[in-house]
Amino acid sequence: MHILVVEDEQRLAHLLRRVLLEERHTVDLAYDGNAGLNLALSDTYDVVVLDVMLPGIDGLEICRQLRAERMVTPVLMLTARGAVEDRVTGLNVGADDYLTKPFAMEELLARINALLRRRDRHFEEAPQLAVGDLMLDLVRHEARRAGRVIELTAKEFALLEYLMRHPGRVLTRTQIVDSVWRYDLEALSNVVDIYIHYLRDKIDQGFSHPLIKTVRGVGYKIEA
Repeated sequence: MHILVVEDEQRLAHLLRRVLLEERHTVDLAYDGNAGLNLALSDTYDVVVLDVMLPGIDGLEICRQLRAERMVTPVLMLTARGAVEDRVTGLNVGADDYLTKPFAMEELLARINALLRRRDRHFEEAPQLAVGDLMLDLVRHEARRAGRVIELTAKEFALLEYLMRHPGRVLTRTQIVDSVWRYDLEALSNVVDIYIHYLRDKIDQGFSHPLIKTVRGVGYKIEA
């Protein structure tokens, strides 16, 4: 999973990064609020670990702005404050969970895993995804564009589902491999490019407006 850690205590930030890398997550770091907000808005993360007290924009304002942009990424807030009113404030601006410093790394990992499970259950409850005139029925395992049924293999369907769960967001090849192939031996260096080509032939060919787009040097996105 792709995790953003926004923490101004650099020793703690690097410790968190090391622990999360050992759990086979991909981790980005930011040491101040402005950099953290820019990263959170410019990329697609599975979880944001966000300190409350930050230089520049504080964690509460970052969370508030993410929710104002309708981003539903789970947010775990870190703080040295343990008062009930501080935790309530964080939850009210859109945080999903709250962890008071100092904390055990085992508890941090458990809370991140709980947020990921909660997010996955939310995804499973959505029976259909839509981007423009493209519909993906997760119950029937069926794709349609402009009413036309599109035959997809299991891996093509999984890749399209991942893209459609993040419409308009640029997804890197690493993110796609981590989420769709999950370290399968099949996931060779160019497998993402190959399967994007397969999807384009089926999803965009014959339509005037392509939905799957390449962002050079970064990855791919889908948008109407």
